Amino acid sequence: MTELTTQSKTFASEAAELLGPKGWTTIADDLEPWLTDWRGRYSGAALGLASPSSTQEVAELVKLCAKRSVPIVPQGGNSGMAGGATPDASGSSILLSLRRMNAIRELDAGAGQAVCEAGVILQTFHDAAAAADLRFPLTLGGKGSATVGGLISTNAGGTQVLRHGTMRAQVLGIEAVLADGSIFSALTVLKKDNRGFDLKQLLIGSEGTLGIVTAATLRLLPAPRARATAWVGLGSIIDARSLLHRMDRALGDTLEGFEVMPDHCLASVLSHLPHARSPLGGQHSWNALIECVAIDSDDAALREKLELALGEAAEDGLLSDAVIASNERQAEDFWTLRDSISAAERALGPAMQHDISVPVEKMPEFILAASPAIEAQFAGTRAVAFGHLGDGNVHFHILAPKGAVPGEWEEAQGKDVSARVYDLVTEWGGSISAEHGIGQMKVDELGRLADPTALLIMRNIKQALDPQSLLNPGKLVPNHKC
Repeated sequence: MTELTTQSKTFASEAAELLGPKGWTTIADDLEPWLTDWRGRYSGAALGLASPSSTQEVAELVKLCAKRSVPIVPQGGNSGMAGGATPDASGSSILLSLRRMNAIRELDAGAGQAVCEAGVILQTFHDAAAAADLRFPLTLGGKGSATVGGLISTNAGGTQVLRHGTMRAQVLGIEAVLADGSIFSALTVLKKDNRGFDLKQLLIGSEGTLGIVTAATLRLLPAPRARATAWVGLGSIIDARSLLHRMDRALGDTLEGFEVMPDHCLASVLSHLPHARSPLGGQHSWNALIECVAIDSDDAALREKLELALGEAAEDGLLSDAVIASNERQAEDFWTLRDSISAAERALGPAMQHDISVPVEKMPEFILAASPAIEAQFAGTRAVAFGHLGDGNVHFHILAPKGAVPGEWEEAQGKDVSARVYDLVTEWGGSISAEHGIGQMKVDELGRLADPTALLIMRNIKQALDPQSLLNPGKLVPNHKC
């Protein structure tokens, strides 16, 4: 932490008095784990770490920050992928952790909804819902650390978007503290409400730049009675799309997940996880992970339905091989392979990782066109694409040439690689951010490529709600000026 000025010392003293020893610290060892993002690409400094225990404490802290012109960087589980929860190097801002606000205030099984504070960990919420014979229909690989507040702030996606939508679709109500310390409370759920703008939707996906989410009312669904999970070997990504259409017609609303990954990703995971093994014999150019659930069936019936659909697809030459998980443990093993791809690819060495989306029907063609284009332009690189075929979300990783120095390559050629990837995505009518947000990693690229009218609207909204630009400065909104 940088040396404190007199003004900073005054603020730190006031924050300590407001929040107490559990809610405020300037101890370097306490701050250090939270000053670098999950990927290790961004590091910063902070005046201190604030950990309020209630919405009212958040409001009072924000009022203090507004009075002293202290920037605020909100942070959930610090598992974001775009540097959106990491402060800059100036040391002028505070980290605002919502992790102590981890209560599930209410869970109404009859209404199918729950009120959760921002610090509730996704896995904890899953467990609470399951105990009430319900489920929350959003999951992702970082469910053990990702928090409700972070998921809302980035409009997280995950592996069930195909059937249930992003986090935006799961939020029924919201509570947030605005830049002046006022509390926006809209947790009550109304099926019809035409009182002007839907302000909760404005806050969802705003990455803490318009307000600090402190709680939300989230929808819950009946717990499934049956589950069937299959791992499929395919000859091409085009076959994968044809298989998706076939499965959608055959399985209907029971189809919840359709993940695709090339052989390179599976091989990387098998090398990374010492006890993992391939679900199928032999190698396949592409693999698909298919998940079905039902609330009005049993495991045997659903597996039989999936087996019949896969058998017909095999007869038509759409797949090379397939296996259906025989139990929950095997199904979870399949998902462990999928969820471990990012970590396994990261262990291979430097890479530029892109969370992008293109129109669903164009995803295979984009991969087939963009991969060789990048590899040809940047000699020695390797393009690896995987993701959620049903919603057009491509995780497009470009591995550095052999011998590239970690840290140096990303800041040199890596930036040129990413710029070219984002150019291609824009040419294909896609988005440079599908589910991880803009953060600081993509803010300049958003400013370069986004529609000027959209940028103007974003800047005007930011100016209206945060005139001092104290909420997560330098993130999401390009070149904001007070």
